[in-house]
Amino acid sequence: MLSQANERLRRVTSPQNALVKDLRRAFAHGERTPDGYCAIESVRIIEEAIRSGLRFRGIFFSESAENRAERLLPQIASHVDSVLLTDEVFRSAVATETPQGVAALVKLREFDLDDALNVSSGLFVGIAGIQDPGNLGTIIRSAEAFGANAVLLGEKTVSQFNPKVVRAAAGSLFRLKIINTPLASAIHRLRTSGVRLIGTSSHNGKPLNEVELTSPLALFVGNEGTGMPREVLAEMDQNVIIPHSSRVESLNAGVAASILLYEASRQRDKAV
Repeated sequence: MLSQANERLRRVTSPQNALVKDLRRAFAHGERTPDGYCAIESVRIIEEAIRSGLRFRGIFFSESAENRAERLLPQIASHVDSVLLTDEVFRSAVATETPQGVAALVKLREFDLDDALNVSSGLFVGIAGIQDPGNLGTIIRSAEAFGANAVLLGEKTVSQFNPKVVRAAAGSLFRLKIINTPLASAIHRLRTSGVRLIGTSSHNGKPLNEVELTSPLALFVGNEGTGMPREVLAEMDQNVIIPHSSRVESLNAGVAASILLYEASRQRDKAV
């Protein structure tokens, strides 16, 4: 006898189904659907989206993971399209090679710089061209953990809707203010709002332990290979380095940003 949750499932066997095609395109291109939904997968990430109050357009289960409907569907509004796919069609639509059999289309909240500046914490992260989705996801997760109120994504930065970014961010993407913005205009707005601009460098700058991080500030992190663009670096009020063993050329961008955020959080907690 089918449970009430399983009775909600609509069986789809065609990979040409419109909703399945939207899911496949969103995963493949790391962007939103035309109506603004992004693709996510795994039980943990979907439950994070539910807890974060995101709007669902559809939730998808593979036949081999149908039992997971009993856990997830009671947490999702009854009007959301609930689809049961053959394992083959499900695998063709999602991003991972060994999927858990659960995926969804959800709408993330949208913010602009005014939303970010209208808070008291005054801790921002600026991303200048990071391309590795794992690095960006790590930075977003650390930004939420250490009290940043926004992450600003500049030009040539990997999309926050990339499935690997979503996975690495582990739910923080659903709650933190993520703002796509030209860095030149963001820098101007931050400076006129009294926010200090701090750039990260692997070679030139003041050691992190000697830098005051309690005032309103924006920490800028550059591309994994080329670092901060010259035009962005020229706008910084101060450059910071993280002292480390000379045997290591530089730190991973996600690790470096996490250390900076931790130190800012530590100083702010101590100053209270």
